[in-house]
Formats: sequence, structure tokens, C-alpha cells
Amino acid sequence: MSLVRVGAGLGLASLVLTLDNLRRLRRPDPAAVPAPEALAVLLPVRDEVDDVGLCAATLLAAVDRWPGPARVIVLDDGSTDGTAEVLAALARDPRVDVRRGEPTPAGWLGKPWACQQLADAAAESGASVLAFVDADVRVQPHGLTATVAMLRDAGLDLFCPYPRQHATGLGERLVQPLLQWSWMSTLPLGLAERSPRPSLTAANGQLLAVDAAAYHRAGGHAAVRGEVLEDIALLRALKRSGGRGVVGEGSDVATCRMYDGWPELRAGYGKSLWSAFGSPAGAAATMTLLLLTHVLPAAAAVRGSRAGMVGYAAGVASRVLVARATGGRALPDALAHPVSVVLLAGLTGDSVLARRRGRLRWKGRPVEVAA
Repeated sequence: MSLVRVGAGLGLASLVLTLDNLRRLRRPDPAAVPAPEALAVLLPVRDEVDDVGLCAATLLAAVDRWPGPARVIVLDDGSTDGTAEVLAALARDPRVDVRRGEPTPAGWLGKPWACQQLADAAAESGASVLAFVDADVRVQPHGLTATVAMLRDAGLDLFCPYPRQHATGLGERLVQPLLQWSWMSTLPLGLAERSPRPSLTAANGQLLAVDAAAYHRAGGHAAVRGEVLEDIALLRALKRSGGRGVVGEGSDVATCRMYDGWPELRAGYGKSLWSAFGSPAGAAATMTLLLLTHVLPAAAAVRGSRAGMVGYAAGVASRVLVARATGGRALPDALAHPVSVVLLAGLTGDSVLARRRGRLRWKGRPVEVAA
């Protein structure tokens, strides 16, 4: 019972932090338009035949609203599925610059290397702001202007408006909402924006705007060349160089469906969760804390524990608040919050074990730099 009370207390504290973060959360204004400057929209793709055309179409609609010079630069990172044919058609548009990626050098992972090549291409055009976008993202026509306006108006060097996450299958609906909820309920956003501490960092490379000078001062993607979670690592590198950045709420500026079904979701989380908490011990400690906070009270509530019911209700309330703020499903999905946390713990364990056994690959490539 003492552990149940501790878990319930942590759940209440997490709910209070969620409420405070909702008050501080940066949300781009769809009507905002930044001062004219040169923009480079950078799109790395590898085997994205089903997504790249739609993504590029939304980006071009957004580029047409940009008040200054803008260009979409696409890098084909060794695709083998027909992506090159789609890009060949896109290359006929004068607003699009399609490039073929160079082989990945030793010491680099594929995604950071693709992003570095794109940033180098943007430097050739003199862009002062860079917008990295993933191929599964659909940007609204006002998405780029609103995002960069927030970056500039808030005096930030990096800003990630978290796209609305589309989740349709049962596994997706159980796991995907934890993406936004995890940082909304555990990271004090006001402090994270001001602090250079690496532990106070959350980012999302699905849609990431960064000041070009700050990016290069931080070392660009070369500074995070071996990182699986290169978006978080990039923000940490930027903080070390004296910059400021933060994640925000971007459901009005972009949408994303990361995975199509449970097998793809499991593989996607498997490639990165092992590195999300610093070490296997860090992963074990984090998952234990989440289970104590969000699963143990719920299990006790089933047996009639009042403290358990309070803890369970706090977790559900936190999920509901975040879902309503980010355009996700609130109820009944949030009622299964303890199940979601158990699945996350299982996916984390699966990722750690797969990494230990050397089985982690993504799109045909290893997800860890060889020793």
C-alpha cells in the first residue's frame, strides 16, 4: 500500500506538471507571417515512394506562402523502392532541388548524414533558416510561416512544433499518444527552454526549424553523426553552443502518421528506444518509475484501493488533457493508459535486447555506428 500511495503521489505530481506545461506550451499562430528571409526546406528520403509525393505537394503549397526566397531540397538517400522515379518528376518543378545522397561515411548513421548533406546544400543558397521535414509529415499551407514566426518571435534558435499524430489501429492508438504525453507530463517546459542541461531536452525531427547560423555554430549534424535520436541530440548540441530551443504544439501546422500497423510500429520503436534513456540501466529505471506511477495504482484500484483510484484517475486526466491540446483522441483511449505504459515498457525491453543481440536495423541499414 505504501508503494501504491507513492505511485499515486507521483501521478498527481505529473498531472500538476501537465497543467503547468499546458499553460506554457508554445503554439504557432496560423495567421503569423515572419519577416522575409531565405528559407531552405530540407527533406531526406529513403524508400518513401508512398509518402514523398504527398509530402512534397504540401511543402510546395506552404512555400508559396513564404514571404521571401524559398526552396525545397530533397535528398534521395539510396532508395530502392521507386522513390527515385517520383523524385525525377518532382525535379521538373523549379522550386525543387533533388539531389542524390553520397555513401554514408564511417562513423555516421544514415539519417544524420542525409541531413548534413541537405544543410550543406542549403548553405550554397545562403538560407538563413532551415526547416527539416520527414517524408511522412503533411504540412499545412501556413505551416512554414507559422513555425518560423514562432522561432523568430520567441527569440529561439530551434523550434519543433509537434505534428498531430494520426493513429488508427489498436496498437497505434495505445502507443502513439505517449509521444506527446511523455514530455508534456515529465518535462518542465519553461525550465527546459532556458536551461542548457542535456536532461532537460525534448525535440522532434518530424518538423524542426532552426536558425542556420546557430545550426552551424553547434556543429550541425556532424556533431550528432552517430546518434539514433539525432533530433534530441541536435538540440543538446545547440544548447552547448549557447543556443535556445524547445518543442511545441504543432497539431494546427502539420500531421504525421509514423507507422502503419503493429509490426511497423514495433520495428520503429525498436530502432530507437534503446538509446532514449542513456543506457540499459537508465531505461530500466525509467520504465520502473512509469510502472510505479501509472500501472501499480491502476492495479490497486481494481482491488478497491482509494489511493490507487486517485493515481489511476490522475494518469487518465493527464492523458485526456494532452490529447485535447494536441488534437488526439481523449476518451475512451485514455482509459487504457496503464495498458499503454505496459506496452511502452515491453517495447523498450524489446529494443534493449535486440540491440544487445545485434539485430537492430532500419530500412536495410544498422542503427548503431560500428565500434
